[in-house]
Amino acid sequence: MTPEKKIIILAGPSGSGKTTISKHLLEKNSILSFSISATTRAKRSNEIDGQDYYFLTESDFREKMQMDEFVETEEVYAGILYGTLKSEMERIWNIGKVPMLDIDVYGALNIKEKFAPQALTVFIHPGDVETLKRRLKLRATENEESSRKRIHRAEEELSMSGIFDKTVLNIDLATAQAEVQQILDNYLSDKI
Repeated sequence: MTPEKKIIILAGPSGSGKTTISKHLLEKNSILSFSISATTRAKRSNEIDGQDYYFLTESDFREKMQMDEFVETEEVYAGILYGTLKSEMERIWNIGKVPMLDIDVYGALNIKEKFAPQALTVFIHPGDVETLKRRLKLRATENEESSRKRIHRAEEELSMSGIFDKTVLNIDLATAQAEVQQILDNYLSDKI
């Protein structure tokens, strides 16, 4: 299997640490390139359109869905859509790199179904729901209603970790980062 057709996907509930681990891997592995997801959610103050996400209106997003421009889409919350654009995957493969996706659990499983065996799914597990609650509170990017929705969804997602190729427990960030790096090294050298 050629490296340019591989895909690595980190998934897990909000607050699991998948984005932090993803950023670490991107800094340490020049073969990886971040696959920018599209979303209809509001842009946070620290986010940049076209770098963190492609922020789209719901009508633009749905139009792209009708035009079959996505590899996968997921309505994570009512009216809040996320998706991986086919053009984003092709952009990364065309420069000879491996797409690194940091997406939700259902999106990860949808891509795995379409791209197996070239897609490797890694579930980042926070340990328990209480840890997630603390992390989301420290992040301070959610209001109470949004946080409650994320926790409810997280409980559902945690039960799905066994479906993934690998699960990494993120209790200690440095240990989790090293474990994911080892999984990535094995995957890229075809030991997985």
